[in-house]
Amino acid sequence: MEESEEKERGIMGEEQDDGGKNLGHEKMQTFESEENCMEGCTEEEGKEKGMETGKDAELEAEVKAELRPSDSDSQTSFIRGSDLFGYVGIEDVLDQMRRKTMKAGFEFNIMVVGQSGLGKSTLVNTLFKSKVSRKSCSSNYEEKITKTVKLHSISHVIEEKGVKMKLTVIDTPGFGDQINNENCWEPIVKYVNEQYERYLREELNINRKRRIPDSRVHCCIYFLPATGHRLRPLDVEFMKRLGKVVSIVPVIAKADTLTVDERQEFKERIKQDLAANGIHIYPQREYDEDTEERVLNDRIRQETLPFAVVGTDKEHQVNGNKVLGRKTKWGIIEVENLAHCEFANLRDLLIRSHLQDLKDVAHDIHYEAYRVRRLNESNMNFSELVLSTWPLENGTDTCGTESLL
Repeated sequence: MEESEEKERGIMGEEQDDGGKNLGHEKMQTFESEENCMEGCTEEEGKEKGMETGKDAELEAEVKAELRPSDSDSQTSFIRGSDLFGYVGIEDVLDQMRRKTMKAGFEFNIMVVGQSGLGKSTLVNTLFKSKVSRKSCSSNYEEKITKTVKLHSISHVIEEKGVKMKLTVIDTPGFGDQINNENCWEPIVKYVNEQYERYLREELNINRKRRIPDSRVHCCIYFLPATGHRLRPLDVEFMKRLGKVVSIVPVIAKADTLTVDERQEFKERIKQDLAANGIHIYPQREYDEDTEERVLNDRIRQETLPFAVVGTDKEHQVNGNKVLGRKTKWGIIEVENLAHCEFANLRDLLIRSHLQDLKDVAHDIHYEAYRVRRLNESNMNFSELVLSTWPLENGTDTCGTESLL
């Protein structure tokens, strides 16, 4: 009996061992099949996640490249605002900057240069939809530099949807109106440099103002007569000289006097003359900061420069709508119609798309070049430049070269 029971127990034990082995084998097979299923099921999701991860990695690499310091000992990490504890609110800085700018306002100084009768004042009035030209109001600045050229500066505060802009228009009546126009550009170059000098003095002043008044010329609109030929020697010489100290935007004045074909041929000749004489006009390719800006500016340089414009402040009825235009015997030339002229493109460049860039170029390129040149010419240190060479604020003579360091 005992032997039979032991045999039965042995048989049962063997069966249990075999069952355990089989069960373990089945579990292993199930686990492997689940793994294969998960790999197969998540392959497409993995691809999508991989693409998203790739994009995130590219963005992270770009930001890291921008934030990477020059010091090899310091480290910079890239953390998204939602990675740790959710929304931080960094984007609200833009609203803060906007509110501060709207409260303080900003300055924009534009110079118009060209012969009399080309519609400079009318075009400026049309650009800003206000009477801002010297013919529309009395000037607050007038300096007779030569017998023929005067500089008039008129300032206005224009407000639109809570944004304030102090607009200053500098006109140059008498430019190019004489038989002998030799060196007629010198008073204008002198004026531009004087504004740089004024800003530099304020910047180097010991007790300088928190916000330095900016009278520097941010843009010069140069008016070309619609002759249909080529650039005149005066045009070439002026733009070569002034292009070194300020951004120049050339326009073809009263373009409605040319046919569409004549206008296009004239623009091509102007581009050829600009390239042949090494004249740089705004926007300059070497100042483009990124691909998006380069694409936009390339289109402007290739398709619209120089701008063929028509200016007027008179309204007319066209198909029941009021439009700015010039009425002729054969119809109405609409100022803001791109099929008639390129005024809208000029307005977009000066105000809607490149106004801040014009100010940045004036400060970072032209003013910086003037500042470096002046400091090199002075051959003095900071305190000597302020104390020994310039009069004090109270109008007294220059004081001794006492070091403030």
